Amino acid sequence: MKGVQLTKMAQELELTNLTPEIDLSGIVIKTAEINRPALQLTGYLEHFANERVQIIGYVEYTYLMQLNEEERRFKYERFISSKIPCVIFSTMTRPSQDMIDLAVKYNVPTFVTERTTSSFMAEIIRWLGVQLAPCISIHGVLVDVYGEGILITGESGIGKSEAALELIKRGHRLVSDDVVEIRKVSDVTLVGSAPDITRHFIELRGIGIIDVKTLFGVESVKDTQSIDLVIKLEEWDRDKEYDRLGLHEEYTEYLGNKVVCHSLPIRPGRNLAIIVEAAAVNHRQKKMGYNAAEALYKRVQANLAKKRENPDDEE
Repeated sequence: MKGVQLTKMAQELELTNLTPEIDLSGIVIKTAEINRPALQLTGYLEHFANERVQIIGYVEYTYLMQLNEEERRFKYERFISSKIPCVIFSTMTRPSQDMIDLAVKYNVPTFVTERTTSSFMAEIIRWLGVQLAPCISIHGVLVDVYGEGILITGESGIGKSEAALELIKRGHRLVSDDVVEIRKVSDVTLVGSAPDITRHFIELRGIGIIDVKTLFGVESVKDTQSIDLVIKLEEWDRDKEYDRLGLHEEYTEYLGNKVVCHSLPIRPGRNLAIIVEAAAVNHRQKKMGYNAAEALYKRVQANLAKKRENPDDEE
């Protein structure tokens, strides 16, 4: 089962480790859900989700602190010995030394964060949700164009990387070239990223590998981007009927989520970067409620209706 290394989570969320003597390398978080152990600290351990990250906030902390030392140790030991992956103290609370000693005894890493419980819970759930989301890898290029995530697909050698390079020169940002890792973070959102080994690199046939971040600066790259639009590049087919109005959206599907998809025929002389920019802006307009194709259709229909009502006005 897929999981996230605890060491990575602690680093990304800037957690302070109070138990450095515990080896974190073999501990893996396998669920994005978290638990605040209120009932468990009182002694009720039925239905305890002990596989989750445990967060102790201000309420749980003050409850423990108002207990006498013997009772606090008894209840905390029963909780900490339940094979939990780790404990995080939030809202600037800090465990007592006997709590840390029990954590070391049962090999449970203990962390603290200065963030409030609610904001930290939202952040850790979001982060774990992305890291543990279902993931696939596809052949394509992902770029951020005017804030829209454009996934460019097509056969090898058709010009995806060249289009991405031109977009970068025009001020847009590269997320991934050649291989795009797509994660389903919700039923409506797909997030794309690059594999660690190819991040910030582009392959150009005849030239080789170029480092986009080094050549064009840090503003030319981005680590992750939601996928809003797919543009499929394909060889021009004289016998194929291509959509010229765009009244009806076409979709492609990744991990069960549908994404608007445009098929773009390639002919010599077509400026792919400008077309991709126009597609991105047009897609944003549609999301904001304006559809140029529908506006034109309504204008034509109104003009035809006017002519039918006043046939004598025709020249």
